[in-house]
Amino acid sequence: MDKPTYQFSDFLADVRPDYHGFAEGIHASLLAAGYKMKMERKANGFLVSYAHPETRRSLLNFVFRKHALVVRIYADHLGGYMDFLRALPEAMEKEISRAPVCKRLIDPADCNSRCPMGYDFFVGETQYKKCRYSCFMFPVNPENIPVLEEFIALERKARV
Repeated sequence: MDKPTYQFSDFLADVRPDYHGFAEGIHASLLAAGYKMKMERKANGFLVSYAHPETRRSLLNFVFRKHALVVRIYADHLGGYMDFLRALPEAMEKEISRAPVCKRLIDPADCNSRCPMGYDFFVGETQYKKCRYSCFMFPVNPENIPVLEEFIALERKARV
C-alpha cells in the first residue's frame, strides 16, 4: 500500500494563520537553497523536515507539541556562532534548560551507540550538555520568530 502524499499546504492548514508567513518563508528559502523536504503525519500533526541536499543531515523540523507549532533546529555548527547563543532571550534559554541531558556526553555507554552525540555549550554563564533531538526546540510565537530566523540563517551559513 502506498504512503499518502502530503503537500506543504496540508501542513499549513494546521498552522495558525498568523504564523503562515514565517513557515512559508523558511520553507521557500530552504527549497530555493536545494534542501529536501520530507513530510509525515504524526499523532499531533505533521512533521516537516528539511535536509541538506549533499549531506542529507537535517537542518530543522517543524513539529507540533500539544497542538502548538515548534521548530527543532539541528545546530551542528553551533561553535561558529556561540555569541548568538550567549545572547538568547531568557524564555528560549529556559526551553533549552528543560531539554534532557545528552546521555552520551555524560557516559557514552549509557545511550544507543548509533545516537549522534548531543551539544556541549554555554548560554551566558551556564554550561549545557543537551540531547540534540530536544535541545533547540522552540515554540513559534511572535517573540521567538526573529530569533528563530537568525538562528536558522546562522546554521545554514555555517553548513555552506
